[in-house]
Amino acid sequence: MQLSRKWPLLSVVGGAAFLGQILYAAHRPDLPSYDNYETSGPLGDPSRPGLRLVALGDSSITAPGVDQVDDAWVRRVAHALTDRYFVHLHAVAKGGSKASEVLAEQLEPALALRPDIAIVSVAANDAIRGVPPSRFRLELDEIVGSLVEAGARVVVVGVGDIGSIPRLPRFLRWYLTKRSAVFDQVSADIAARYPGAVKVDVRGELSKAFWAEQTMFSGDRFHASSHGHKHFAHHVSIAMERVLMGLSPSSWLDGSRG
Repeated sequence: MQLSRKWPLLSVVGGAAFLGQILYAAHRPDLPSYDNYETSGPLGDPSRPGLRLVALGDSSITAPGVDQVDDAWVRRVAHALTDRYFVHLHAVAKGGSKASEVLAEQLEPALALRPDIAIVSVAANDAIRGVPPSRFRLELDEIVGSLVEAGARVVVVGVGDIGSIPRLPRFLRWYLTKRSAVFDQVSADIAARYPGAVKVDVRGELSKAFWAEQTMFSGDRFHASSHGHKHFAHHVSIAMERVLMGLSPSSWLDGSRG
């Protein structure tokens, strides 16, 4: 076989080897595993204006590894809104989801809930599992576009520097640092396309904190700990406040959307 014909095969074999190492690291039997939480529920004073908050995505929302459900960043963000609203939090997320699964399994239930605000937290599993960025772009665009078209404001989380995950082999971490940056930029590009969408900054101070503090990770050395979720909630809340500035109380928060 000529060398020129070998290169595609070597690329496929090399990609498969990388993916195999990543998947092994994500399912190491020598480290603990945690159950996903049901993070949905009503929060706050029912006498306040209602706010329907729907969360789509992966385990960043189902929060395996936190000490208690209210430590999950999506719950922290929702709790922070109860000074103004009675929050109806609906999490349709499922751990391990890629954008294709959010599109196929979560988008329709999310739309049926008629959210005032939707949080879309997906990208990490796409980056880890070898999904082409071009495919991710199309899928995320359909998710965000559908939510905005239905009248929701959207908080797009994106993906932080997953090269910081201590469970991963060191020789893979540089690769996932670069790859996750690509997926986060795609997420930013999609959010910028829609007036009703805002992107969370997860590549700045937040990513630095995950590199600097091992306590940001839970005992499985893969998912964020309660401490990590606290930091995450701070940055999501900044984006949430930007979204709330664009809401009209007369049309969004008085129950007129059914």
